Amino acid sequence: MKNRKPVVIGVAGGSGSGKTSVTKSIAKRFPDKSILVIEQDYYYKNQSHLSFEERLNTNYDHPLAFDNDLLIEHINELLQNKPIDKPVYDYKMHTRSKTVIPVEPKEVIIIEGILILEDLRLVDLMDIKVFVDTDADIRIIRRLLRDIKERGRTLDSVIDQYVNNVRPMHLQFVEPTKRYADIIIPEGGENHVAIDLMATKIEKILSRNRNDKID
Repeated sequence: MKNRKPVVIGVAGGSGSGKTSVTKSIAKRFPDKSILVIEQDYYYKNQSHLSFEERLNTNYDHPLAFDNDLLIEHINELLQNKPIDKPVYDYKMHTRSKTVIPVEPKEVIIIEGILILEDLRLVDLMDIKVFVDTDADIRIIRRLLRDIKERGRTLDSVIDQYVNNVRPMHLQFVEPTKRYADIIIPEGGENHVAIDLMATKIEKILSRNRNDKID
């Protein structure tokens, strides 16, 4: 019996690009729970040592906001078929929660986040790299709706953050990572053809792996 290591797929793209929708749409095609999603947003650095006022100044769209060391450690453990405790981030308190999510390894691991292709250590762990490419006006509208509804933000604070952090960080750090992508998906979750192709590719990988285990 052969045991293949999990296949790692990276899904990157700007904030509000639809990468989460793409990831969820792909995962829904596999109800047998053979796909594990690891969100980079869960791996923002712990800021409990800072005052609340200091936390408010964090630039969440800069690479240094992420604890990639922990993310990479967890991916490597999953690749060795070991379980992990995935962190949870509290967006209202602007620091890592004391809660963790126990996660078991799966056949396919999808890492999703704005800057997962910015760290070449992460890129080297990926078998397939995807960039979701969506126009800036659509991305800002989606971000407004999400941050106000899900993260308790005000309209003014979201717009201020977009102008001062999100847009310049996207141009400096996110957009250039497109060159590392094997596949570019325009318009995110609305691109059903691209999602169908990704699901078909994953199904082939899963089928091959399962056949190897039988041999």
